[in-house]
Amino acid sequence: MRSLSTLVALCGALLHTLVHAQGPSTVTLGDLPITVGGQGLLFVDSSGTLTAEQAARAAGYSPTSTDVPNLLPFKGAYWLKLRISNDRPEAFDLSIPYADIDELDVYTIRDGAPTLLAHTGRTIPEAQRTGQAHAFDLHVPHLTDAPVDLLMRIRGFKTMHLPIIAARSGALIPFRADRDIYIGAFAGIMIVMALYNLFVFMSIRDKAYLYYVLYILAICSAQLSYLGKGPFDLFDYGGWLSARSSLLFSLCAIVLGMEFQRRFVGTRSFAPRLHKAYPFVYGVVALDMGLYLFGDPWVAFNLGNAICGFTALLVLATGIVSFRKGSRQAGFFLLAWSVFLFGVVVFVLKDAGVLAYNDFTAHVMPIGSAIEAVLLSFALADRINILRLDKERSQAEALQSAKENERLVRDQNALLEEKVVKRTHELKESLDHLKATQSQLVEAEKMSSLGQLTAGIAHEINNPINYIRSNIAPLKRDLSDVMEVLNAYRSKRPQTEVNALETRLGLDESIQEISGILHSMEDGANRTAEIVRGLRSFSRLDEGDLKVVDVNDGIRSTLSLLGAQTRDRISMELDLQAAEPVECLPGKLNQVFMNILNNAIQAVHKRHGDSGGRISVVSQQFQEHLIVTITDNGTGMDEKTRARVFEPFFTTKDVGEGTGLGLSIAHSIIEKHNGRIEVDSLPGHGTEFRLIIPNSQPIQNALRA
Repeated sequence: MRSLSTLVALCGALLHTLVHAQGPSTVTLGDLPITVGGQGLLFVDSSGTLTAEQAARAAGYSPTSTDVPNLLPFKGAYWLKLRISNDRPEAFDLSIPYADIDELDVYTIRDGAPTLLAHTGRTIPEAQRTGQAHAFDLHVPHLTDAPVDLLMRIRGFKTMHLPIIAARSGALIPFRADRDIYIGAFAGIMIVMALYNLFVFMSIRDKAYLYYVLYILAICSAQLSYLGKGPFDLFDYGGWLSARSSLLFSLCAIVLGMEFQRRFVGTRSFAPRLHKAYPFVYGVVALDMGLYLFGDPWVAFNLGNAICGFTALLVLATGIVSFRKGSRQAGFFLLAWSVFLFGVVVFVLKDAGVLAYNDFTAHVMPIGSAIEAVLLSFALADRINILRLDKERSQAEALQSAKENERLVRDQNALLEEKVVKRTHELKESLDHLKATQSQLVEAEKMSSLGQLTAGIAHEINNPINYIRSNIAPLKRDLSDVMEVLNAYRSKRPQTEVNALETRLGLDESIQEISGILHSMEDGANRTAEIVRGLRSFSRLDEGDLKVVDVNDGIRSTLSLLGAQTRDRISMELDLQAAEPVECLPGKLNQVFMNILNNAIQAVHKRHGDSGGRISVVSQQFQEHLIVTITDNGTGMDEKTRARVFEPFFTTKDVGEGTGLGLSIAHSIIEKHNGRIEVDSLPGHGTEFRLIIPNSQPIQNALRA
C-alpha cells in the first residue's frame, strides 16, 4: 500500500515537472475570436512583490482549470502565462472584457526577458496607463511566425474573472460593438424607469417613488461600474474611488431598496418585528462602507458580500410575511425581487466558481436589475390605481358626508339663529352693564381725586379767609376810634380836648394797624384768587378739543392745587425747560400730572413722613416731542409691581385709599396723545415716571393738511 502511494506521488511530481518544463500550451489564432484563458499556466504570488523577471523564472505554475480563470481576492498577486501563435506575421488583438480588475500588467517574453506591453487597471491613474481603459484591449505586435509568450500580473481586492479573448486584428470590433449596445440598452432602460417614477413622485409626492428612483440609480450605477462605465469612471478615470465604486453603489442600493420596501409594502404594519432589524442593517452597511473606503478593502469586500446575502434573505422574508398578512404591494414586490434575487444567486455562484463564467452568468445581474425595475414600475403603477380608487372612494364618502353635513347644517341653522339672537341680547345687556360699571368706576376715580383736590383747596382757601375773618374785629375797633376822633372834629371841640382824645385812643397806632389789616386782607384775597385761577387752569372746561398750550402752566397749576399736601413737608424741585407750546388736551394732561404727583406724594410721605421727602419735575423740549420727568425718593416698586402698575384695579394701597384706576387712566390718556409712559423704580430708592408726548398730534396735522 505504501509503495502504491509512493508511485502516485512520483508520477504527480514527474507530471508537474513536465508541465513546467514545456510551458503553457500553444494557442493558434484563426479567423474567429477564441477564448484562451483555459490554455495558460497560473502562479500565486502570496507576497505580491515578485518582479516580471522573477515571475518568468518562478517554479510552481499550475494549469488553469477553466476557460475563464476565477481569481479570488487576496493581498498577493496572480501571474498567468500564455503562448499564442499566429500563422501570419502580423499583430493581433487581445481583450479581457472584465472591467473590475484593480491592477493588470501584460508582458511579452522573448529569449526569457519580459517586455512591458500594458500597465492598466481600476486603481491605476489614467496618466500612468498604457493600453485602453476598462475594456483592457491590447494590440500585440507579431512580426514572425514564432509563438508569442505572454505574462500577465493580476491583482485586486475583489473577485476577478479573466475572459481572455484573442483574435486577429480587427476581428474584435463586432464583439465590442455588441457589448456597447448591451450596456447602452441596460442604461437606457434604467434611466427611463427612473425618469418615469420621478415624474410620478413629483405628481403625487409619495416618498416611496422617490426612494425607488434613487434605488434604480444606485443599482444602475453599481452595474455600470462593474462593467467599467460607472459615474466615477467618468469623473475619476482610474484611481482610489473608481476601484471601489461597484461595491459602494451596491451598498447604497441595499439601503435605498430596503427603505423603498418599507414604504411601498408597509413593513411597519405587516412585519413589525422584521421591520425593526432594518436600522441594524443600515448601521452595518455604514460600517462596511467606512472600512471599504478607509480600512482593509479585502475584509470589507467579503463583509459586503455577506451583507448582500443577509439583506436579500431579510427583504425576501419581510415580503413573504407582509404578503401573507394581506399586503397587495408585497405580492408585486416579491415577484420583482425574486427575479433580482435569482440574478444575485447566479452572480454569487459564478464568483464562487460553482457556475462557469459565460455571457449569461456575467450579465445576469444587469438583466435581473432591468427586469426588476420594469416589474416594480408596474407595481408602482398599480399602486397609483389603488390610490386613485381610494381617492375616488374617499371623495364619494366625503360627498355623502358633505350632503349629510349640509342637512345637519340646515337643521341647526334655525336653532343656531335663535341662540344667536338670545346670546346677542345677553351680550348687549352685559355690554351695557359693563359700560355702566366702567363709567361708575371712572367716576369713582374722579370723585376720589376730586375729594383729595377739594380737601386741598378747602385748606388753601381757608387760610386767607381766616386772615380776613380774624382781622374784622380789630378793623371795626380801629375804625370806631377813628370815627370818634372824626366826630370830635365835626363837633368843633377845642383842639386840646381833641388832642387828648387822640392820645387816649391811640389814633396813630390804630391807623397803622388798619394799614396792616388791609394789607393782610389783600394778601388773603390775592391768595384766594390765585387758587381760583389754578383751579380754572387745571379743570380746563375746553378739554374736549385739542389746544396748543404751555404744559409748564399745567404743571404749575397742578402743584398749586397740591400745595397743602407738599408745603413744609416735601421739597419740590422744578426745572421747567420746555419753551414751546404743545398740542394736547390740557385738562386730560393735567389729570395725568395730578394722578402721578399724588402717587408720588403718598409714596414719599409713606417713607419719610413730614420731612426728608423730595419730588422733582423736569420738562424738556426736543424737535419731535416733549418729555416730562417726575422723580421721587419714595418707597419705590419691585419688578413684579412695576410690570402691573398700569393694569386697571391694580393697587398697592390699603382698602379705601385708592381704586387702582389712576395710573391706568393716565396711561390711556398718554396713549390717546400718541405718546408713552416709561417707569424706572427700585424698592427703597424711589420711582421715576417719564411722559413722552409728541409736540403735535399726527391726526390733527393730517386734518390741517
